[in-house]
Amino acid sequence: MSAIRVLLVDDQPLLRMGFKLVLQDEDDLEVVGEAGDGAQAVAQVAALNPDVVLMDVRMPGTNGIEATRQIVASGAAARVLILTTFDLDEYAFAALREGASGFLLKDARPTELVAAIRSVASGDAVVSPRVTRRMLEMFAGEMPSAGQPARTAVDPRVESLTAREREVLLAVAEGLSNAEVAARLFLSEATVKTHVGRILTKLEVRDRVQAVVLAYRSGLVQS
Repeated sequence: MSAIRVLLVDDQPLLRMGFKLVLQDEDDLEVVGEAGDGAQAVAQVAALNPDVVLMDVRMPGTNGIEATRQIVASGAAARVLILTTFDLDEYAFAALREGASGFLLKDARPTELVAAIRSVASGDAVVSPRVTRRMLEMFAGEMPSAGQPARTAVDPRVESLTAREREVLLAVAEGLSNAEVAARLFLSEATVKTHVGRILTKLEVRDRVQAVVLAYRSGLVQS
């Protein structure tokens, strides 16, 4: 299998160097380029076609949120993994809403960084329950509360899900891994993986993080 192509985006050269030193020791990861701001990142994605963009969220000029929006809007295959200094960062959540596939703290251990890149590249990134709760709060104003009538204009993509696929999506929206979903619903992990793949296809999203975002926006997940 070909190596996962990674683009490093951070306005601090020393941080980019540190990430590069970590990643170059992994046989299945290849750093194909670097950028010092969001505008350069967008240009490099178009030129280099990376699989994963490791994107700093706070940069002068074009920040990581706007760069993520432009990359996703361009139709590029690259998935964006946001780098942030603070857990539950409003900037990082804004980037998720623009299409990022997850976020990681800058002080994460090297093993966590490598695992996150691999997960995002495969589309299997898991949103933790802590992050899920914060996302729910962010989308609360866009969703019906429990006990209130559901929206009349339901997203047709959500309507296309089977009852079992909705169960799986709701479990994923709680931050459960495939193994945890399998245990809860008394299914095999392989079956859950198949359901998740079908869910992503029907919802027309690239990964499970964006599936969760859509579940919130559509009102499938209620506060």
